[in-house]
Order: sequence, then structure tokens, then C-alpha cells
Amino acid sequence: MTRPLQQTNCMTFLTRISFFFFLALLLGSCGGSEPDWQYLVKDPELTAWEVRNGKASYILEDGVVIGTTVANSPNTFLCTRKQFDDFILEFEVMVDPNINSGVQFRSHSRPEYNDGQIHGYQAEIDPSPRAWSGGIYEEGKRGWLYTLENNPEGRTAFKNGSWNHYRIEAFGNQLAIWVNGINTANLIDEAESSGFIGLQVHSIPDDSLAGKQIKWRNIRLLTQGAESFRSETTAPLIRK
Repeated sequence: MTRPLQQTNCMTFLTRISFFFFLALLLGSCGGSEPDWQYLVKDPELTAWEVRNGKASYILEDGVVIGTTVANSPNTFLCTRKQFDDFILEFEVMVDPNINSGVQFRSHSRPEYNDGQIHGYQAEIDPSPRAWSGGIYEEGKRGWLYTLENNPEGRTAFKNGSWNHYRIEAFGNQLAIWVNGINTANLIDEAESSGFIGLQVHSIPDDSLAGKQIKWRNIRLLTQGAESFRSETTAPLIRK
């Protein structure tokens, strides 16, 4: 009578081991599918960033980067010290409706080019009635590469007076932007393959706009395995 009992206990033990081994493999595979985001704002001194070109101010307050316009200044940029090539960048932004802004990516500042003028791709932040937020502008060079003239759905994406979620995907020559989940830009362009990220405080046309603010939060970047998390584009494709 004891032998069948021992055999049953042995089989039960092996079954349990197999179950927990399978469970560990399953949990491990699920964990590996999670994106490994890097948060780009990690300390109150913003030591991973540097201000370039203008005189606007930037402070970090409760996890929010606040840029403030000043009179008599060109465009100002708070730029990452590191450069990046292929990535997914996400952030939230809120802007005063009277001013324009943008976020640079794959951008550069070289002494030999217009005395260090920032140049590169910019994800537009446009609260004006034109509503081209999420378009792609090339700062310091060609200007508009992707407007929203032919993307009426994209023009409805940005909400004034609210936090707006941006997602930028840059892989090789393929650039795409989403604002609040709506694909606003879908561009193929060969000009820049890597560069820094920059938060723009735009110059102002008159002193009455001094003191206006742009706020960014939850700025995060995905590089490792980012290709696996690309989104499907629906906006009209433009090739440059």
C-alpha cells in the first residue's frame, strides 16, 4: 500500500516543479516585453541638459520643466548633453496659447554653422488657430517639412489649456509624430540620423509676451529594443 502512495507523491512533486518552471518562463517572457524607458529629467539641477542660443530661463518644479519667455532674446533651447539616433520619445506639454514652441530631435549646434545656431528636426507645438501641432519643422535650415494642411484629423489633436501627450518615433529616415494618440506627421527624410533633444522657448515679437510659460513633464526615451514598439502610421506620407 505504501509504494503507490510514494509514487503518487513523487508525481505530484514533479508536476509542481514543472508548473512553477513554466510559470517562471512565462513571467520572464512577459517582463522582457516591457519597454525599458529612460526618464531624461532626473535631478533638480538638470545636469544632463544645457541651455543654448538664447536667454530664456528654465527651472524644474515638482517634476515639471518650466521654460519662461524673455524680451530681446532669440530662440532658446534646453538641450540634452547626449545625442541619440533611433528612438521613441514621449512627453507631455502645456503651453500658453499666445506663444509658439517645439521640441528638437536629432539636432545640432556647431560653431561653424551660423555661430552655433541650433538646427535639426522640431516637433511643432502650435496653439494658434493654424493648429499645426505635431508637424515637423527643420529649425535653422529648410523650415517646414511636414505641415498639417493635408491632415485635418491631426489638426484637432492638440488641446489648448491642457496637458498634451506627444510621441515621436525616429528610425532611420522614417520620422513620425502622434499628439494625444493621433498620428499628425509621417515623414521620410535623409537629412539627420542622430543628434540631441531640445526644449524650445521661442523668441517673442514684443515685450508684452515676456513671462509666458511652456511646461514639459514625463519626458522619457526608449532606445533599447525600441523597434519592437513602433506604432502604425495613418497620416499621409511625405517624402523629402
